[in-house]
Amino acid sequence: MGKYLLGLDNGGTMIKAALYDLKGNEVAISSSKTAMYQPQPGFTERNVEEMWQANVKAIKGVIAKAGIDGGEIIGLSATGHGNGLYLVRADGTQTTNGMISTDVRGREYVIKWQNDGTHDKILPKTMQSVFAGQPTTLLRWFMDHQPEVLEETRWIFMCKDYIRFRLTGEAYGEIADMSGSSLMNVRDVKYDRELLADMGLESIYDKLPPLRYSGEVCGTITKEVAALTGLAEGTPVAGGCMDIHASAMAVGITDEDKMCVVAGTWSINEYISKKPVVDKDLFMTSIYPIPGYWMILEGSPTSASNLEWFLTEILRDIDLKEQDVYEYSNNCVNCVADEDCGVVFLPFLYASNVNINAKACFVGLSSYHNRDNMLRAVYEGIVFSHKYHIEKLLKYRKAPKSIRIAGGVAKSRVWVQMFADILQVPIEVTECTELGALGAAICAGVATGAYESFKAASDVMVEIAFTAVPNPDKRAMYEKKYNRYLKVINALDGIWDEY
Repeated sequence: MGKYLLGLDNGGTMIKAALYDLKGNEVAISSSKTAMYQPQPGFTERNVEEMWQANVKAIKGVIAKAGIDGGEIIGLSATGHGNGLYLVRADGTQTTNGMISTDVRGREYVIKWQNDGTHDKILPKTMQSVFAGQPTTLLRWFMDHQPEVLEETRWIFMCKDYIRFRLTGEAYGEIADMSGSSLMNVRDVKYDRELLADMGLESIYDKLPPLRYSGEVCGTITKEVAALTGLAEGTPVAGGCMDIHASAMAVGITDEDKMCVVAGTWSINEYISKKPVVDKDLFMTSIYPIPGYWMILEGSPTSASNLEWFLTEILRDIDLKEQDVYEYSNNCVNCVADEDCGVVFLPFLYASNVNINAKACFVGLSSYHNRDNMLRAVYEGIVFSHKYHIEKLLKYRKAPKSIRIAGGVAKSRVWVQMFADILQVPIEVTECTELGALGAAICAGVATGAYESFKAASDVMVEIAFTAVPNPDKRAMYEKKYNRYLKVINALDGIWDEY
């Protein structure tokens, strides 16, 4: 019998299960999609039972594709999108739809807490900014608008913690994930009644699940789940971690030298440090799965989801299969020379990193421009948003010798090269295609004792596929474009507040 590790990745819509051997070789992948519902402007929801069934389907699928017995899987773990909110009863049924981190119904509380001093007061404990998609702002919204939902709720979960609950029947909140939610006192690594009271959330304290670490065993597969999935009853399930931590782990971020970019729904830009950074201007400091390390992060929902929207809504009549989305986009982008595209795109469809009311837009369109120019502007605008975040991070550390990239963008060599040319830093792409799932599998490997540490697991399971080397001849051209991007943002700043 072989020995395998299973990683589950619960993104905003796609659920993936990936199986790895103990050398990090990807054995099989299976995926299942869930619907995202937008019942009102600013609401982004999913049905929790649909999400669970998608996980069941993905697990069954990956075992079947690999052609193994479920008993050969020695451990598994899940990752999922950070923040958002999943409210369930004691039996796991939802009291309301789950909310993804792009949900902005709680925006009024962000403004209130920034203006009345609440953010400044809680910052030493939370170590992060407040934003609309956090569980804290969403919980306050329910308190004021639908209190009956909270009255029925037994457990307040993060996305992947809910999946683990369904796998094991045991309720836990994993520390790395919870440390990015503002529900936890990150400084002291615990829940804090006083902190919750500062946000008017003291009544939810007993609904928060007990805390556990990423590399701890947090229950085992139940008999019922074994029958549903093909997993063996009693298989250990590790704590896992948020997708931003899992992706960093899966590209080998195990020391302070490297930086990681995750270009997916969110623009995530991060590094790890043995010292936390607490700064009002910084987006987030959270606890990293490797003991003794903190993750320092700048991010916003301004990345590749903007391209997905463009392809889905603007080019909806073009017949695209999932596997050739980047090939199509790359071909369009390559039809326009770098220096010939004067169109600016602000990737603020879901939120922004400059003004809470900022909106997406194209600026500089002329009659001779076409979809190729617009697609290149989308590519560039998303990289510029990452650059904006990275420049903020460089206030706290020296420039990295290389950046490792994760997320859908890593599938596009054209886009990866654009990252290298705009940032003027070598961009490394790893061999693995499903980084979130690999990061989750690494957690399972540590929890089950297959590896003695996260670094040991990473050393075995992570391999660099290729490196995009920056072209120095493009530095000045892209600096000029980036400065134009910033000028457009500044020029529109007073207009956005009218929306």
